[in-house]
Amino acid sequence: MRSRVWGGTAAAVLGALLVAGCGGDGGGTANRAAGGADAAGHPVTVTDCQGARTTFRKPPEKIVTSNAAALELLLRLGVGDKVIGTGFPPGKGTLPAGLDAQAQQVKVLSKTVIPKEKLLGSGAGLYIDTFAAMKMGGGMGDAPTDKEFEAAGIKHIYLKSTACAARRSSPMTDLSAVEDDITALGKVTGTGARAEELVRGMRKKVDAVQKAVGSTPERKRPTYFLFDYDAGTKQPTAVCNRQVANAVITRAGARNIFADCDGAFKKVGWEDVISRNPDWIQLAVRNRGSEAADEKAFDEAREWLETNSATKGLTAVEKGRFLRIHSERTTIAGVTNADTVEKIAKTLHPGKVD
Repeated sequence: MRSRVWGGTAAAVLGALLVAGCGGDGGGTANRAAGGADAAGHPVTVTDCQGARTTFRKPPEKIVTSNAAALELLLRLGVGDKVIGTGFPPGKGTLPAGLDAQAQQVKVLSKTVIPKEKLLGSGAGLYIDTFAAMKMGGGMGDAPTDKEFEAAGIKHIYLKSTACAARRSSPMTDLSAVEDDITALGKVTGTGARAEELVRGMRKKVDAVQKAVGSTPERKRPTYFLFDYDAGTKQPTAVCNRQVANAVITRAGARNIFADCDGAFKKVGWEDVISRNPDWIQLAVRNRGSEAADEKAFDEAREWLETNSATKGLTAVEKGRFLRIHSERTTIAGVTNADTVEKIAKTLHPGKVD
């Protein structure tokens, strides 16, 4: 196992977060490194998907995030002022009102994946990565290597609940990996108390749902299909059992129709959806930034299912069993995953969930 222990002030990079444990069973939380701890609990050590360790001697001062998911978590932790740039920025109005204004002040380094040279030259001390080992794409070259990150003085960590999903050895059926990410990010940034508060709030909601519907036998749980409308309609994208959405659906007392698919996402055929004939369908569209635009997108997704010859005969379509929930709240790790569990449960199990 390799180790990365760097000195100096960690600069801010928004993206994805590392927690101890390798995205497999159990997850784990950030571990305190050997030696005395400062007031913020440092030094703190976290690991990546392969178990490589990164140690922080103090909270990072300059952070860059790979996308809006990590940015939102940092804003909720109260360290948005440390973020100096992001990729995949949140659209205006897509975050809760209290966070939206702050998010719009963050410098956009790229509307998609941050180009390698721009990331290395950002001046960040920390890069939080949601995507794990992936090619930058779009002619922007490969992702920086460990040596290149080190040479630039950037510590590179991951939001492991999503970045390490494909490496998990078992299905994701609860939100512990998401909670671990929040806890670890809190330890790294010196906001552990706030992180614990966020996790407690999530657990309170999910535990209430479990108390109400958790004992429902598997065979009696309604089947559920997340229709990612923005991912394309020609060939649907299934959320598989290593994806956060599988945990959200499971905790809500439903059965993901593609829970037998090992991995995070997979392109399937409409014949696969038809053969599984879901009881409920989530119209999962990206947040457009306004209620009117969102409703228009939800309407379009529903109309497509109702008019397409391959899908109009599905049980959920014929009975109008649709849920209008943004895809980000279901497939991307965050505090709102618990809200989505609650919303799905209230819809599928009326009268059981307060």
